[in-house]
Amino acid sequence: MADVSAFPNLVVFNHPLIQHKLTHIRDFATSYRPFRALLYQIAGLMCYEVTRTFPTRSVPVQTPVELTQGHRLVGTITVVPVLRSGLAMAEGILEMMPEARVGHLGLVRDEHTLKPTVYLKRLPKDLDAGPVVLVDPMLATGGSASAALSILREAGAKDLRMICLVASPEGVQRIKNDHPEVMIYAAALDRQLNDKGYIMPGLGDAGDRMYGTG
Repeated sequence: MADVSAFPNLVVFNHPLIQHKLTHIRDFATSYRPFRALLYQIAGLMCYEVTRTFPTRSVPVQTPVELTQGHRLVGTITVVPVLRSGLAMAEGILEMMPEARVGHLGLVRDEHTLKPTVYLKRLPKDLDAGPVVLVDPMLATGGSASAALSILREAGAKDLRMICLVASPEGVQRIKNDHPEVMIYAAALDRQLNDKGYIMPGLGDAGDRMYGTG
């Protein structure tokens, strides 16, 4: 695997439970139903660390015993999965943050040029109202992720971060160059891309494996 310390914009989760589930996801024998469930579960586990820097405010709360102080998240959280493979991870995040809104971005990567094309964009109008989390299981070349982050920035997002399952050094470097302020949270930083732009060792096409269309 690649050297995580080379990328200050990347946080990799080495938690045993996340790595256990990731190993099952990588296994080519894992079918689409458990694959979806594992994506959902890992995203929920990752959510704790991703939200660590979310702003909060102090509020009074009346317990059954007395009045005390608690904390609530500030602003409106928006989760934006990249279709279609980001959907299962987004659901895992929403299980932890049901109050979050959901936007959708559809991007397709040209197999020859590896450049992304946007075919769907449905976003809340006030993305500057709070943290925005981009969700895409695979950060490969970084082209689609960079384009998605640019779209979100142009739409008004100010507090951006990205969650992915597996990242490549090339993809992380691309985001570092194009969006140096965006932190990436991943379950693994894999070795490299192959000549077709696929992550090695990776886990194959996440969308196909998630829906049984491969």
